[in-house]
Amino acid sequence: MKNSAEKRFAVKDFLVDMIDENSLLFTFILKVDDKDEFSIVYSNNSGASFFTQTSQLAKQFFSKSVWEHLHILFTSFTSEKQKVFRKQPIVFQNELYIFDISIVRLEESNNTYGLTMLNKTSEEQEIAVLTEIKEKYHSLVNNNVDSVFSINEYGTINYSNVIAFKELGYDNESLLNKPIENLIEENSLRNFQLMMKQTLSGYATEMHNCLIQHEKGHYLTVYLKAIPVQIQNEVRGFHLIVRDRTAVSDEQEQIFYLAYHDHLTGLWNRRALKEHLRENLTQAESTNSEIAIMRIDLDRFKLINESLGYNYGDELLKKIADRLSLYMDKSSNLYRQSGDEFVYIIKGKTRDQTSLFAESILKELSKPIYLDHQEYFVTASIGISMFPYDGKRMDELLIKADQALFVAKDRGRAHFRYFQEQMNLSFPNEALMESHLRRAIEKEELSIHYQPQVNLVTGEINSFEALLRWNNRKFGYVTPLQFIPLAEESGMIIQLGDWVLDEVCKQLKYWQEKGYRSVRIAVNISPKQFKQENFANKIREKISKYNISPCSLEVEITESAMTDMQDTFTMLKELKDIGIVISIDDFGTGYSSLSYLKKYPIDIIKIDQSFIKDIELDEKNAAIATTIIQLAHSLGMEVVAEGVEKDKQVEILKAAKCQKAQGFYFSRPVPIDDINEVYMAVL
Repeated sequence: MKNSAEKRFAVKDFLVDMIDENSLLFTFILKVDDKDEFSIVYSNNSGASFFTQTSQLAKQFFSKSVWEHLHILFTSFTSEKQKVFRKQPIVFQNELYIFDISIVRLEESNNTYGLTMLNKTSEEQEIAVLTEIKEKYHSLVNNNVDSVFSINEYGTINYSNVIAFKELGYDNESLLNKPIENLIEENSLRNFQLMMKQTLSGYATEMHNCLIQHEKGHYLTVYLKAIPVQIQNEVRGFHLIVRDRTAVSDEQEQIFYLAYHDHLTGLWNRRALKEHLRENLTQAESTNSEIAIMRIDLDRFKLINESLGYNYGDELLKKIADRLSLYMDKSSNLYRQSGDEFVYIIKGKTRDQTSLFAESILKELSKPIYLDHQEYFVTASIGISMFPYDGKRMDELLIKADQALFVAKDRGRAHFRYFQEQMNLSFPNEALMESHLRRAIEKEELSIHYQPQVNLVTGEINSFEALLRWNNRKFGYVTPLQFIPLAEESGMIIQLGDWVLDEVCKQLKYWQEKGYRSVRIAVNISPKQFKQENFANKIREKISKYNISPCSLEVEITESAMTDMQDTFTMLKELKDIGIVISIDDFGTGYSSLSYLKKYPIDIIKIDQSFIKDIELDEKNAAIATTIIQLAHSLGMEVVAEGVEKDKQVEILKAAKCQKAQGFYFSRPVPIDDINEVYMAVL
């Protein structure tokens, strides 16, 4: 029995403690007498604290008006033991409170009641605020002049305003819970799906000239704007605003769309990339999350353009964009950076998850692509940098992704690479190098070295090839393999070429004035120089300026410069009329070697060093070199072999009656002072 009593007391203490600690539940025990007056037998701490701090003063709460309200509730009891009254308004100290009130009859004979009051005031206030916001939202949407749809993350219509029914002719049941894509015309569907993916990744997106189906079957041309619905930083769907283009002028909207979208693929463009990435980095820093920047570059895309034409190239890029857009979701968005380069921003994925993503992209792009019923294969290289590990600034992360891409292409292509710090040591900073190259002439960093061309019969030297060299104050000695392509791409090759021509002509004039023996200097001419309309006039002006013999100057032209037959013939004839010697450099490496020999006024053929290399070991190379020499002789042309490094090679060339040769076997390219000292002699 003792144990039972202790248990009852323990349970009682537990219940009392629980009631006292419930901050929202106010508990009283009231005794009501025959005169309908009451006395407070018990009140919990929460109730006392809320009302007056002490249980005695808690009675002040039960003012006349409050007690009258409660008394009505008490007297409504008949046979019930308990009754609950919801949302009861109670005024206390001139403020309105809302309570859920529960009354329990404890001792019927003594009219003792248990009274619990749950404070619902804050909850009801919140409900009232939310109701007001909801009503304002519905008022705004329903009275909008445009059709408005609410679309969930799966593309299903959850809501549409009154205007949507009027504009498109559907009733409510025909639209709700139906895929929005069902209303989009087939030719507009691809761009619409792309817009949906971009929006679900967290960005408001637009689409112009979309065709949407009316209930009667015809299509309306509309402008669309999709606005993501974000709840706790998670996209749960989007609002779709549909505007009839016939009713509204959208010139400014069109300008805005073009400013942020690529016109060929419909993807976000470079401008959008930078703005979105800046926003993403700010958000990632505040949430301590990761971001991957993934740069994708198609391998050998230039070959597609050159062999199939730019129209096919554009079609290929659109198909590639369609494939890449399959991988857009809430965590990733896709941009066309330029040409054949695309960029993903990938949010909230780890390095391992990003690697799986990259592997999926490579696998997708390895599938065949069909253009005009013909199968083509395209691979891609990928470079990746990650926030915050590789940096926190936008430009830094983009550059490092580009560095990783450069290494991926340099190390075999068709795979992905993450940025590593050692890449900074080997990656050529082309922008900085280009800046230094533009000042190279002004800072007198350029020089010309001359490589002798030896007569294989007599051993005499009466011609040299001029080769440009660059010794930069920051980079040191820069090889022509590094700076010549940079000069070609940046357009500086014309300025550098003019400088070389001027220096060579100046040197020829110096030798003539000194009375040195007559020699000829060969100058390499880039395709861009050769295709200038005024190129022949430039040569004529320099010869006149320095008063040199035209036949002392030789221009070397590569086969790739002679793509247009008529223009090439016209330019070569002008040069021959001046008296210039014309040679074809790297002969045999182009695609039209034999077709132009009989048509163009060519004096010299230079056999490319790829045919001279291992000529003493490779019978095929020997046969090719011998055939070129015989062909040139039969057409009355002189032959110069390049890249000669061994005595055996000299013997083979002599046997084939090759007139001249140059290469390390005879001499490396040397500065002009060495030429004056060793090779030039006064008559």
